[in-house]
Amino acid sequence: MSKKHSQALDRVVIRFAGDSGDGMQLTGERFTAETASLGNDLSTLPNFPAEIRAPQGTLPGVSSFQLHFADHDVLTPGDAPDVLVAMNPAALKANLGDLPRGATVIVNTDEFTKRNLAKVGYAASPLDDESLASWQVHPVPLTSITVDALEEFDSLTRKDKERAKNMFALGLLAWMYSRSLEGTEKFLQSKFAKLPDILAANIKALHAGHAYGETTEAFGVRYEIAPAPMPSGTYRNITGNVALAYGLVAAAHRAGIPLTLGSYPITPASDLLHTLSGLKRFGVMTLQAEDEIAAVGAALGASFGGSLGVTTTSGPGLALKAETIGLAVSLELPLVVVDVQRGGPSTGLPTKTEQSDLLQAMFGRNGESPVAVIAPSTPIDCFDAALDAVRIATAYRTPVILLSDGYLANGSEPWLVPSIGDLPDLTVEFTTEPNDVDADGLPMFHGYKRDPETLARPWAVPGTPGLEHRVGGIEKADVTGNISYDPANHDHMVRTRAAKIAGITVPDVQVDDPSGGANTLVLGWGSTFGPIQAAARLVRAGGAQVATAHLRHLNPFPANLEAVLKAYDRVIVPEMNLGQLAMLLRSKYLVDIKSHTAVRGLPFTAAELATVITDHLEEVNL
Repeated sequence: MSKKHSQALDRVVIRFAGDSGDGMQLTGERFTAETASLGNDLSTLPNFPAEIRAPQGTLPGVSSFQLHFADHDVLTPGDAPDVLVAMNPAALKANLGDLPRGATVIVNTDEFTKRNLAKVGYAASPLDDESLASWQVHPVPLTSITVDALEEFDSLTRKDKERAKNMFALGLLAWMYSRSLEGTEKFLQSKFAKLPDILAANIKALHAGHAYGETTEAFGVRYEIAPAPMPSGTYRNITGNVALAYGLVAAAHRAGIPLTLGSYPITPASDLLHTLSGLKRFGVMTLQAEDEIAAVGAALGASFGGSLGVTTTSGPGLALKAETIGLAVSLELPLVVVDVQRGGPSTGLPTKTEQSDLLQAMFGRNGESPVAVIAPSTPIDCFDAALDAVRIATAYRTPVILLSDGYLANGSEPWLVPSIGDLPDLTVEFTTEPNDVDADGLPMFHGYKRDPETLARPWAVPGTPGLEHRVGGIEKADVTGNISYDPANHDHMVRTRAAKIAGITVPDVQVDDPSGGANTLVLGWGSTFGPIQAAARLVRAGGAQVATAHLRHLNPFPANLEAVLKAYDRVIVPEMNLGQLAMLLRSKYLVDIKSHTAVRGLPFTAAELATVITDHLEEVNL
């Protein structure tokens, strides 16, 4: 056996791809967990079909998980994989176009049968001709080696043994990139605690893959990626959905009120319900309602009763909640509506990402019914965005729509776990005493007498003696809250509710312009943060100057936004829709925004945006 070599790398992008039943998401998640434990910075991109089980071995059935990890800070899951693990011909064909020349391809040759090749349109095996000559191809019979390694497990069928091939692949990649197997062993022991033979088989397959890398002649190099420098503290790897759930719980704790979630399962927001339902020990109550309308109604009712009412949804679910969100505008009660955006319209692309619910969040209700709208920028920013949403909802007694998306929801990053004491104080003070006097000078309660600073009305929990008051969707009289059809009152109430939203305190937008001399600004919102920042790095590395800024607050906009936009010769706004933010900015500030859009169900790549920025810089600097 020839001597193995070790090589240091600063970054790697790996994509695991296979059939929906091959366990690629689990394999990627386990590799990610082991990578995070070594201290690398990382970003992930799970990509899978919506069907529970798409046709086996076909292109629509391919599921993949991409991981970018490095010895420095990482902004995106990577534009193109350096390594592709293809479990069948469909996985190879679906992903080959993304591979740069020279990339490593590990192919499960056992699945390259005549039938499987024909399913994806291969007339002959690409492993037998020169069509893969541009890549470093490692043909490995993953299935048969796994089955042979598990020969001693007489209690398992051949199909049971074949299922462990993803653990063999994980063990091989763990050897190639010097990852530990310890965390995955503990995970398997927990997952298969009641299935001892399955547990033992998976652990043996994992070690067999590791041993294969160590002993075979085909893999002569083992790679090392040093930990990334990070502030000291306790870290964990976390997805955007879990970070958002934890942020809501932390916010309720800091507000001093219980959290009530009314939700109806829908991809990719369902993880929020799953996560929060396991946190009842922190004062969380979850209700899986019969539909979206009941879910948001339960959340709003909980707010009326003094809880933090939260509802979560995705795609068409937001449309079904629209009427109740309008009711919350009229009632002027706190309500947090989380919309994890996905490809639309209608059912659309349930497992793919998009940013096309912005205009629905802004205007998708009858009448003049403004609400606050915010958007997190990264998976870990979902935690802070949840705190911000609760701050606004409780302080201003208003619905807040939080626009996450599928990319943030399923992607993961290392997260420095904050100290509870460092989180903002969101303490809620309910009204417990009369706030006015009647004509005879006797104390009384007026449900729509407002705080002069925030314009928020009192939040009085039903049952508080002396504070009985009426709520409902019919227009209220100013101050008293009595039903009113008076034209002047309605005009006043509409303008007051709009002024309340417009007056929400939000921080100024920050501009990143290292040189201080850029004449072009790239402005983003939501999950475009990573690709925009990575693209700016590429452009600046080439010697050009460009400024970037990112919006968390979409309604109201930061107070300095108009000045920022008008300070640059050109403003580019990339969005995963057809230009919804660009349209809002043009109409509000009369600035000629240059919109760059794509709705492919995938995030932008850094290289794509770098090209867009460079083209604009050439025009501006002519």
